[in-house]
Amino acid sequence: MKILITGGTGFIGRQLVPLLSTQHKITVLSRDTKKAIDVLGEIPRIINTLDEFNHLDHFDVVINLAGEPILGKRWTEQQKQQLCQSRWEITSKLSQLISKSEKPPACFISASAIGYYGTQSSSPVDESARPNNEFTHQLCQEWERLALLSQSESTRVCIIRIGIVLDANGGALSKMLPPFKLGLGGPIASGKQGMSWIHLRDLIRVIQYLISESTFKGCFNATAPNPVSNLAFSKALAKHLKRPAILPMPSLVLNLAMGEMSKLLTEGQFVIPQRLIDTGFEFNYPTIDRAFKQITGSR
Repeated sequence: MKILITGGTGFIGRQLVPLLSTQHKITVLSRDTKKAIDVLGEIPRIINTLDEFNHLDHFDVVINLAGEPILGKRWTEQQKQQLCQSRWEITSKLSQLISKSEKPPACFISASAIGYYGTQSSSPVDESARPNNEFTHQLCQEWERLALLSQSESTRVCIIRIGIVLDANGGALSKMLPPFKLGLGGPIASGKQGMSWIHLRDLIRVIQYLISESTFKGCFNATAPNPVSNLAFSKALAKHLKRPAILPMPSLVLNLAMGEMSKLLTEGQFVIPQRLIDTGFEFNYPTIDRAFKQITGSR
């Protein structure tokens, strides 16, 4: 197949693109051609802008992973706007191009996040849950709305609400590993808040699964079926690193350091991938112990 991917040099994309390139013809949208070649090699075609396209007739699948990193900077009003626009503008443009196509892509997979649900209680949350109307929900709601504009009889749209993606070489875990390896890790705030996670390898398998199953459309939680509390997450990571996890991070410290963004760490959700479970998808890493065993190489 011919597949167009945005965000191909990001944490998820740099693992997904080489894998898909072994079977399909990949085009990657990147503002920095040199960086894209350094990260992805010469195999995928690199383009700098969508402006060269009037339609997307020549693509079978579009995968939209683009967006400013959520944890990159403090959430000032300017940064919030950047988080939104970096997602909304590219998604809107893709939907417009798909809608203008005479033979549009059969599948449009567009990223979203479990931030769609906002802060939730300790009750399990699936795709039918009522969201809490706060910034992360507003960001994801518009992001998803813009993607769904391209849905038609010819194009099915799959939205993946991604949780905390676990891998040693990027994402949130790469920032957590150094202090935990030094024995300086521990729970955040009360430790009772939910952490809805997914192993990077399973996330890539979810994307491949949604491409291959031609009847699937709509929103899917891309999280492992067993979310855990922050305390359980911290204890499991420490166990596999053979280190203690006794130094809690008070919420006040995080609030002072990170502002509103600290809510991502001090408040959470217990998200269940109910729609994936109902389709029969099987996770290779359904539990946090199995995930950390693979990531840390522990026995």
